[in-house]
Amino acid sequence: MSKIVTLGEIMLRLSPAGSKRFVQADNFEIIWGGGEANVAVSCANYGHDAYFVSKLPEHEIGQAAVNALRRYGVDTRYIARGGKRVGIYYCETGASMRPSKVIYDRADSAIAEALPKEFDFDAIMEGADWFHWSGITPALSDSAAELTRRACEAAKRHGVMVSVDLNFRKKLWTSEKAQSIMRPLMKYVDVCIGNEEDAELCLGFKPDADVEAGNTAAEGYKNIFKAMMTEFGFKYVVSTLRESYSATHNGWKAMIFNGVEFYESKRYNINPIIDRVGGGDSFLGGLIHGLLTKAGQGEALEFAVAASALKHTINGDFNIVSTAEVEALAAGNANGRVQR
Repeated sequence: MSKIVTLGEIMLRLSPAGSKRFVQADNFEIIWGGGEANVAVSCANYGHDAYFVSKLPEHEIGQAAVNALRRYGVDTRYIARGGKRVGIYYCETGASMRPSKVIYDRADSAIAEALPKEFDFDAIMEGADWFHWSGITPALSDSAAELTRRACEAAKRHGVMVSVDLNFRKKLWTSEKAQSIMRPLMKYVDVCIGNEEDAELCLGFKPDADVEAGNTAAEGYKNIFKAMMTEFGFKYVVSTLRESYSATHNGWKAMIFNGVEFYESKRYNINPIIDRVGGGDSFLGGLIHGLLTKAGQGEALEFAVAASALKHTINGDFNIVSTAEVEALAAGNANGRVQR
């Protein structure tokens, strides 16, 4: 299998039990997760050598985060230790017409204050097949943005395939700041993934599609995919297409373009959703595995969408499913019968 490297922040997620509201909670469940960490766990589950690069404090809470990754087979040798705190976010799980809610407490986390000299990116990228990062990491701080740039440069020196999840977070930066940082980084990227909002706010592209009104027809994305590929030279442009009927009922599919052909996946009707946090990351982990192991972009995309559909049924950020489970769903086995 392949060596896959991801760079980002793993966070401590604190959630009330079930669908309780924050103000009802007497205690919180501890869940570990974060965009690139979630991708690493997925890739490890599919049998790859997955490495997560980050910085965490030396105290026990930092070690608990490391242990959470090791539990699922992620290699943590490139995690620098130091800094004052682990980033936290609180997540209230929605239901029906009440949406889920996230409150961040991540300022001054260890990775936000990490310096490039703490990482030997040439050693990290040596022998790697794939490097993945997201727009969340450079949004954390100027030093994290520099860290991301240096990681991308090292990946290119070593001939590593680079993917980005644009993943705009309005609580971390403005669209203007995002574009000033993200657009120059696109020259290192081979596979660009993002929904319609990400493409507009991070890169300045807007598709002809009204997702809020449920109009996720693939035709609305074709021109923007072509424009993005022309400007930045991507090998693939990918977008998930979510139809949100309620917090617990979504339609889910995706689309990919390789510069020659568009491919739209089958659509999954996910109802009820158990936990949609990490849904996009599980898609990315499936896509990376698919593009590395499948015959074509269509097979790769179907694997990714099926993997993400399964993640919506699992509590927590990590998509703890096997390759066989994903392939069974992609092949049409969606009846949920007990396996004996």
